[in-house]
Amino acid sequence: MSRDAEVRAGIVVTGTEVLTGRIADRNGPWLSERLAERGVEVAHILVVGDRPEDLEAALRFMAGEGMDLIVTSGGLGPTADDLTAEVVGLFTGRPLALDEEVEAKIAAILHGFARRFNFDEEAVREANRKQAMVPEGAIALDPVGTAPGLVVPADGRTVVVLPGPPRELQPMWPAALETAPVADLLARATPLRGYTLRMFGVPESEIAKSLREIEAEGVALGEVEITTCLRKGEIEIDVRYRDGAADTADTVREGLRARHEQHLFSLDGETIDSQVARLLAGRRLALAESCSAGLLAARITDVPGASAYMAGGVVAYSNEAKAELLGVDPALIEAKGAVSPEVAEQMAIGALQRFEADVAVSITGIAGPDGGTEAKPVGYVCFNARLADGTSIAREPVIPGGRADIRERSALVGMHLLRMLLSGEEPPL
Repeated sequence: MSRDAEVRAGIVVTGTEVLTGRIADRNGPWLSERLAERGVEVAHILVVGDRPEDLEAALRFMAGEGMDLIVTSGGLGPTADDLTAEVVGLFTGRPLALDEEVEAKIAAILHGFARRFNFDEEAVREANRKQAMVPEGAIALDPVGTAPGLVVPADGRTVVVLPGPPRELQPMWPAALETAPVADLLARATPLRGYTLRMFGVPESEIAKSLREIEAEGVALGEVEITTCLRKGEIEIDVRYRDGAADTADTVREGLRARHEQHLFSLDGETIDSQVARLLAGRRLALAESCSAGLLAARITDVPGASAYMAGGVVAYSNEAKAELLGVDPALIEAKGAVSPEVAEQMAIGALQRFEADVAVSITGIAGPDGGTEAKPVGYVCFNARLADGTSIAREPVIPGGRADIRERSALVGMHLLRMLLSGEEPPL
């Protein structure tokens, strides 16, 4: 994608607890999305520990890479390891000075805090005075907690300093956008457009092949940014572009749709969960799960409003449960095995009957790591998606991966079979 006239940004997330993985980084991705909405190209997200030399190195790296905007999160608290304001001051050549207005705002916040918890108000205020030390010439953003944010001009670029807790950072973000240095940068940004395609049942290599074919037809793929990601069994293709490349982006979408129509289930980024919820409107769903142990039921009911169509489900892990709760013939289990298309079919029929449902999905398989045979290896899973009128889709793929992968992907396959059954599609499995 052409970088002419782009505004580029880098994000620096501070915190040893984030670096070590004890806390997941929620701020970097959130800020990246918000900047993309404004047409800003995020080039880097760096995570550094609570060491001033590492934060300074990250800032200098961003400057060396030509970032117009640098956004930091974290390190604005009252403790000794909260050094972001000080390091940003050194980086921008702006010494720290006490901002009395900021100090007064923090004092007002701490007054109620100290009274509620019976702390020594002056001691608390003294400990938090360092949060009112800001680089000279910086614009202070009103605190949401006790830490103010900062907007600091820096040799042709701007540094936005935000607190680490998302509950403080996110409400402060609009105020940062309204400051003159940030608003001036955003005024230079051109809109960044995009769409997401979702596919199921096709390998990434086939998408790569299709893109090569589209490029060979004379389409300038360099005008757009295409990201292909295998995400929990589905292929997600993100295409981002600016206004001048809209025709190229449309050609890419149509080219992929023509080549993968059987596997493409979303042209606009809509998830399988949302699609299934919509298709189930006015119906009653019943589930019968063995190896997935309720993961399909959990996924169905994650969507608000699922009580309107979810009748119920059975986790029939043992053979006895399959027989007693779902009416599967024990002789059939003995003859065909608990993991078999025949047992999956009876599980689905049993679920329809027990819950007086309109549609049912059953799953029975070998999640491993033990229990596989040459005929039925680990990952062999049998599915049956069935309507009350007898219309059904039955599949028995071997799902790759470890135990957790097999169980999670079994629930995903169940979702897609349900979608295909309700929409009348033939599954590419």
